[in-house]
Amino acid sequence: MSEKIHTGQVSEKLSTGHMSAEVSNGRVGLLQASALYVAAVLGTGILVLPALAATTAGAASILSVVAVLLLSIPLAGTFAALASRFPDSGGVASYVRRALGPTAARMAGYWFFFGVRVGTPVVAILGASYVVSIFGGSREVVVAVAILLLIPPFISNAFGLRVSGVVQLVLTGLLVMIVVLVVVLASPAADATNFTPFMPHGWAGVVAAVSLFVWAFAGWEAVTHIAGEFRNPRRTIPLATAIAIVVVGAAYLALQVVTIAVLGDRAGESAVPLVALVATTTPGIGPVVVAVIAAVVALGVLNAYLGAFAKLGAALGRDGDLPRWLGAGAESGGVPRRALLAVAVLAAAYLAALVMNDLDLTPFILIHTSCMVAVYALGMVAALRLLERFSLGWWLAVISVVLVAGLVALAGANLLIPAVLAAAALIVTLAKTNSNRRTPA
Repeated sequence: MSEKIHTGQVSEKLSTGHMSAEVSNGRVGLLQASALYVAAVLGTGILVLPALAATTAGAASILSVVAVLLLSIPLAGTFAALASRFPDSGGVASYVRRALGPTAARMAGYWFFFGVRVGTPVVAILGASYVVSIFGGSREVVVAVAILLLIPPFISNAFGLRVSGVVQLVLTGLLVMIVVLVVVLASPAADATNFTPFMPHGWAGVVAAVSLFVWAFAGWEAVTHIAGEFRNPRRTIPLATAIAIVVVGAAYLALQVVTIAVLGDRAGESAVPLVALVATTTPGIGPVVVAVIAAVVALGVLNAYLGAFAKLGAALGRDGDLPRWLGAGAESGGVPRRALLAVAVLAAAYLAALVMNDLDLTPFILIHTSCMVAVYALGMVAALRLLERFSLGWWLAVISVVLVAGLVALAGANLLIPAVLAAAALIVTLAKTNSNRRTPA
């Protein structure tokens, strides 16, 4: 009975735009929270982006890493300010509901739940492709390995964040150790001449590399959906965000420097550049190291995002934007197993679509990123209205609005899918309005 009362109170507060922070009964501490942030942001980009950026901008790609790291701080800081003040499983959709109303919130929720979710099989296929490319195998083997990579994160999240958070801490610890290991193993093969010329493609190359790394530093919005599971969100979330910025920035910067130093203009020649990197000094164990990296990266990203998707699905069910049957577990400390089941069904459907598309990742990545940009856009507008004017969080939101406007412009025609999902949200609003009019008082 108390659970129903709590859920109803939260829904009422969200609907009326109640401005005080929600009370969090979460049990996730700073270390686990930091691990979730690092996994959500570091992502599968480390498998390919350092080499792609080195090919695009040469040694000057190091400047691109630094630039995107600095540019990501306002975005990360804004989401941290929102999540620490309003911890709710709805994440960005909840902030938008407070600031812009239920229809805009429904749009943000649909963009993340149905659009950003398209990236789930992409992550699994990327990790699986790396593993299979090293040990050999057909496309069918890639799909089989991808399915195997999806199973553990679903199982850990079915036991709640207390279990998945511990799993994430282990996975993130392994990931950081592996990045350090790659850098240490490859560094003896460094050649200072690879840093000259420093800017072979001019500033245009640096700008192009920045566009690559923008997606490497995305993911700050994912953890907002589980902010209610953190102990003392006002303290934990800003600290975890700061730790993640340092760890992610250091990891990408170290990999970028060593990629240039060791591979130089050969960085883009391999489909699996990390293999080429570690094989320069350890040809025997290099492929094994890279296979482990690929698996750990994929598992870490999936573990972090699946928990966020499930919590959001439960929140959307709680607020009537999806079937209310999904709403169980939306409350702080709850385990959204019904929503997790829905996430699994959609993941299977998206993976089937990816297989039917001959494992061409490009359209799925574009859907994922365009929906993420749309979520950012509404989230930053909501931040301007919710955060105290002229506070640090508010100023970070002002800067982020400008940055996100640039991302929206870059997305261009790829915003078609977000537009379709927005139309679906409007249709639901009209259906609810008509239903309320027909229902006698």
